[in-house]
Amino acid sequence: MKLFKSKSALIIAVLLLTQLSYSQVYKDQFAHTFSIVARDVKTGEMAVGVQSHWFNVGSIVAWGKSGVGVVATQSFVNPSYGPEGLELIQNGTTAKAALKTLVEKDEGRDFRQVAMLDVNGNVDAFTGANCVESAHQIIGDNFSVQANMMLNDNVVPAMEKAFKTNSNLPLAERVIKVLQAAQAAGGDIRGRQSAALIVVGPELIENSWEDKLVDLNVEDSDEPIEELDRLLKLHNAYNFMNEGDLAVEHGDMDKAMKAYGTAQSMFPKNLEMKYWTAIAMANSGQLDEALPIFKSIFEKDNNWRTMTKRLTKPGLLTVSETDLNRILNL
Repeated sequence: MKLFKSKSALIIAVLLLTQLSYSQVYKDQFAHTFSIVARDVKTGEMAVGVQSHWFNVGSIVAWGKSGVGVVATQSFVNPSYGPEGLELIQNGTTAKAALKTLVEKDEGRDFRQVAMLDVNGNVDAFTGANCVESAHQIIGDNFSVQANMMLNDNVVPAMEKAFKTNSNLPLAERVIKVLQAAQAAGGDIRGRQSAALIVVGPELIENSWEDKLVDLNVEDSDEPIEELDRLLKLHNAYNFMNEGDLAVEHGDMDKAMKAYGTAQSMFPKNLEMKYWTAIAMANSGQLDEALPIFKSIFEKDNNWRTMTKRLTKPGLLTVSETDLNRILNL
């Protein structure tokens, strides 16, 4: 016989047993996890990295805003810590003071685990008395690592060590190292399911859709941190493609080819990266060099040949009709 018919019923029972009213927590926000909030002192970028045995953990745990700060809210999650914490910080409150304000008014504080960091490097964390062991936090210089419901007490110290020993890496890659170290040390006692990574910049951004420099979310995976690492590499590769496109616009083909080459070296099987490189070469008068690339792409997927026919009308491919036929007849 099944004791509880749903996840919500189980949570209600837990709260009743601990004399905490269910109305004091947020229904269905149950993300026990390990996470990091961190700031790169060189670039001013700020990040949140998180992993949990829970579906789509990033959607409720990781919060950030460029020029303001980042928040990780977990355990029995009160997601309001994210937007409310960032609003307090943006209005001039330090991360430490913002966290104190929100914790003091939260009747469910004993079940919360939260970390906040602001654009000036101020950082603080809170672990409630009723967070499931192993639950710990370590606050350091421009970072905080925290975890609950871990297999053992080694997880959080391993995260701290990984952050400190990978200071040579860009912030996003450094955060991945921290998540990998947490998992290697034992991780979540329940296993793995989802992970997320956000990175925001040091300056306020006018357009909200441009706010996050990195925004990656693995909602469900047997190997969420490995998948997050793969997505970050792909994200970086496409940034090189964008850099190449910009160089083409400015007529700097040497810089463009270098950027395109870097992107392709990161993901050599990605046909789209090869294709747009060939298009850029053709548009810049390097058709002879581009033809072998087109040919190899068409042999793998003929849809790219059809795509090529469609690029002349919007002006994305600017070769003559003769040269277009050279490409299409490969």
